[in-house]
Amino acid sequence: MQIAFIAHDRKKDEMVNFVIAYEHVFKHHKLYSTGTTGQRIMEQTGLNIHRFMSGPLGGDQQIGALVAENVLDLIIFLRDPLMAQPHEPDIIALLRLCDVQGIPVATNVATAELLTNSLGRGEFGWRELVHKYKPEDWQP
Repeated sequence: MQIAFIAHDRKKDEMVNFVIAYEHVFKHHKLYSTGTTGQRIMEQTGLNIHRFMSGPLGGDQQIGALVAENVLDLIIFLRDPLMAQPHEPDIIALLRLCDVQGIPVATNVATAELLTNSLGRGEFGWRELVHKYKPEDWQP
C-alpha cells in the first residue's frame, strides 16, 4: 500500500509520535510525505519516506496529484482545526480529491488509529482491486 503523511505545524509532534507507535505497520508500505513532516518522521524512525515540498509551498498539491491518479491508498493528514491556514484552498482540494477517488483520509489521531489498525490486519485488500481494475476497464 502507498501511504501519505501530512501534518500542520502544531500537529507535527503528534504525527511523529503516532508513526513511532505504528512503525511496525508502516515499514511494510511505500510512504510519502510533505517536506518537514517527512523529515521529522525519518529523524525519529527507521522509515524511508519520499518527501515532497512543504505543504504551503506545493506539497499538498503534489500529494493531490497522486490522489488524482489514484496512486495513494491512505492519507493521514493531522490538521489543526483551530489555526487558519494560508493554503486552505489546497487543503480543501486535496480532501475533495480523496472523496472523488474513494481514498481513506484520517484528519485526527483517532481515525488514523482505526485506519492503521485495519491496514495492519490486512483489511485494505479492496484497494488492491482498485489498482488492478481501472475504471476505464469496467464494462456496464
